[in-house]
Amino acid sequence: MTEVANFDAARAVAMARQALQIEARALTELGPRLGDEFAKAAQLMLDCKGRVVVMGMGKSGHVGRKISATLASTGTPAMFVHPGEAAHGDLGMVTLKDVVLALSNSGESDELNAILPVLRRLGVPIVAMTGRAESSLARHADVVLDSAVAEEACPLKLAPTSSTTAQMALGDALAVALLDARGFREEDFARSHPGGALGRKLLTHVRDLMRSGEALPRVAPDAGFTEMMKAMSAKALGAAVIVDAADQVLGIFTDGDLRRLVESGRDLRSLQAADVMKAKPRTIRAEALAVDAAELMETARITLVLVVDEQNTLQGAISINDLMSAKVI
Repeated sequence: MTEVANFDAARAVAMARQALQIEARALTELGPRLGDEFAKAAQLMLDCKGRVVVMGMGKSGHVGRKISATLASTGTPAMFVHPGEAAHGDLGMVTLKDVVLALSNSGESDELNAILPVLRRLGVPIVAMTGRAESSLARHADVVLDSAVAEEACPLKLAPTSSTTAQMALGDALAVALLDARGFREEDFARSHPGGALGRKLLTHVRDLMRSGEALPRVAPDAGFTEMMKAMSAKALGAAVIVDAADQVLGIFTDGDLRRLVESGRDLRSLQAADVMKAKPRTIRAEALAVDAAELMETARITLVLVVDEQNTLQGAISINDLMSAKVI
């Protein structure tokens, strides 16, 4: 490799722009070629009772791993099987219920070609994604997806660049088409992404985060002001909940209420909880989504919501800190 004496920033930017233009043109030309073969491929995958088994060597293999992950996360069971390993035993992972999606720009990958006849004899449907319609891969396939590109973005026209971009985009197109056909929803996506932001928003309920039982600072309406302050300090929730003998919520007294009360100059020693509480506080049900609690806090400009049942009986409390700790907001 020739040693680089001086880096030409302007040339680097120009080359990068040229590469992007070439790859963008490849994708633009890909769309009009989609038709019956694409629909057949999507139908095969939609009807598949097993999994879509994605295969590919080299750069096509890397793209294949991404395609299989995208399919799996959007409702189409899928996995990646390395063609080389398949020839040495991993082909046993493929069942008659599966559909094989094989990627090869040239369509002449030795490792793929070695197992294609076996797949044909087994009767496993094969969808080929290739840049050569007359290749060995295309001849063995039931459906051929044309991923041909006019040129690679690599200035040497050697490194897979535009061709792998086309494969990636075509895989995304399949995933989107199947997602839509399955009626896949946000809730479905969240179930396969429980650790992601959307998963937390759509799967986390108030009951999962609320404080309950002995963690709640609850006092009777006739509790003295000092007793209420002790309850607030002991539970560190920033509020006290005023309840009756049946544990039904009567009101709430918060740190903010305390500051305003002190500023008013009233004699605090003679006050009872019922004298200073806010009646009919904002409440939510335990089965509600945690994101609904966050929306309620934002709308009402509060930092704490009480959790009650149908009879307005205190079940718990959830604060903005609880939501932030769980990364719901």
